[in-house]
Amino acid sequence: MADVAVEKPLATPAETEATGDDNGKQLRALRQVEFYFADSNLPYDKFMWTLHTKTPEHWIPIKTIASFKRMREYQSEGIEWLIAALGDSTFLELDESKTNVRRTTEVQEPKNQFERSIYAKGFSEEEPTLQARLEEFFNKYGRTNAVRMRRDEEKKFKGSVFVEFADFSTVEAFLKADPKPTWEEKELLIMSKGDYCEMKIKEKGLTGKAAKNRREMMTRTRGFNAFQETSKPKGDDKQSDGAAKEVFLDFMGENILIHKDDEGNGTVNAEDVPFVKSATLKFDGCGGDVSWAEIKEPLKAKFDNRAPYIKYSRGDDFGLVGFHKALSEEEIALVKETVKTINKKPVTWTVPNEQDEKAFQIERAQAAAKAALNTANGVSSTSARGGRGGRGAGRGASRGGRGAGRGGRGGARGGRGGRSGGDRNGRSAPAKEGKEATGGVATESKEEQAQAGEKRKRAIEPDGGHDVGTRGVNAPPTLASASAAEGTTKKVKTNDGAAAPAS
Repeated sequence: MADVAVEKPLATPAETEATGDDNGKQLRALRQVEFYFADSNLPYDKFMWTLHTKTPEHWIPIKTIASFKRMREYQSEGIEWLIAALGDSTFLELDESKTNVRRTTEVQEPKNQFERSIYAKGFSEEEPTLQARLEEFFNKYGRTNAVRMRRDEEKKFKGSVFVEFADFSTVEAFLKADPKPTWEEKELLIMSKGDYCEMKIKEKGLTGKAAKNRREMMTRTRGFNAFQETSKPKGDDKQSDGAAKEVFLDFMGENILIHKDDEGNGTVNAEDVPFVKSATLKFDGCGGDVSWAEIKEPLKAKFDNRAPYIKYSRGDDFGLVGFHKALSEEEIALVKETVKTINKKPVTWTVPNEQDEKAFQIERAQAAAKAALNTANGVSSTSARGGRGGRGAGRGASRGGRGAGRGGRGGARGGRGGRSGGDRNGRSAPAKEGKEATGGVATESKEEQAQAGEKRKRAIEPDGGHDVGTRGVNAPPTLASASAAEGTTKKVKTNDGAAAPAS
């Protein structure tokens, strides 16, 4: 699932109705800018935090703020109009030149964000004014910090939202509202975010550690967090060597905690892997041989430039192809039309039975988890498991070298060789009889791509207050530079040359 955080003005309906058209527009613009600087946004927005910490005085150019997406509707009014709007704020202040703006108080770490959030479902299809209408709708119950429209892997609005209210009393008022909240005369399904979390755990049949991991992932805010900088050694952007790391795999839209097996390789619990029906197709009739390019290249061009994951054992007359999403009937027909032959032989395409598809998706997740953990630990695919004459690959191949066999120049686990044949650069050649070869992206994507990355536990439950604190006291640390704030995106190298980001 993909949650898209949406910036929203902090104005209440009462504030808006109490003003004229132009004054109301200025107030909305002011509240939008105040949101950018609010505790619930500023320390979790990389770009804003970089601007905020660029100078010791924390001034940010007004022209930069005016260029943001949610400020576009005000751009025709001009900068002077916006400056006049900002002049009415008690939360923000302008410099003497009236070209820069900053907070009047220091940033405070929010509390209880999860507990102050609700889930609501039953909204109409997305149209240009829907976000504004949603904000107005929820503001009737009290001030909100954020309205997040939930989207699927194709970025389509799912008809549901997560809403973070500014205080607990508003959450209670909304959930106990009588009559119950409705949208276009239809009653909404509403519950606390905590209840939604428990509902999803039951739906997926998760218990024990798997359920615990799911709760932790749903309560933990992912992404940039300026307050986490306080736990790092000064002058060091990396965790200390002894600090434990949590690495997650984004697979089919779900974040899955990666564990280490007895050999130190990345693995995931099978029960944590989501089952996505019709995300796999089976081909029959290839005549005992397959060229990856025959399948991968034409399908990649048809599916968002995303290479599929292919499983095939040489000599078999069939194989499996995994996609990054569930396929519609139209998309299945597209696959059949796009790849009519393999190995110069006509093939048939079908959706495998549920048991086979589940097992295949778990296998995909396991392969992705192994690569992801290596990347998170700084282990490249060309150096894992040994040196030139060691246990693993020889001259740069990870379990793959010039040949196969037990030892010597071409031995698996010794010399230049490896466990599955390949070349000196670590590219895997098709497996021999009895071995399975995989192609495509090993780390799968959520709405887009697989990512594995280091996620540290966070305590970021915002209270929504933007007017608390004293400048210079208890502030999270500044970032050294814009590049430090943006971070460096790792790439997970897969066996077909494709790469997926790892955060």
